[in-house]
Amino acid sequence: MKVKVKKRNKDGVVRLESSGVIREIMINEDFLRPKGAYVSVCFKGKESSGIIDLSVKEVEILNEEVRKKKRLLGDVQVMKFEK
Repeated sequence: MKVKVKKRNKDGVVRLESSGVIREIMINEDFLRPKGAYVSVCFKGKESSGIIDLSVKEVEILNEEVRKKKRLLGDVQVMKFEK
């Protein structure tokens, strides 16, 4: 996974780029506020790590965009390996 971020500081805009492996995906729900649920994508790289939080609406938009372009991906296989 690659992460590209633009960050503003006193010198102007700095562009940061990092890569890593997705370690965990967590779905955080609040039973009292179901619309406040979000998905956390946790990643770790050689020199960086982080968490990307996506709201339910953002996940739906992402899912819709990937579904539209699924034919461009060709055959997708999900592979699971034992640790």
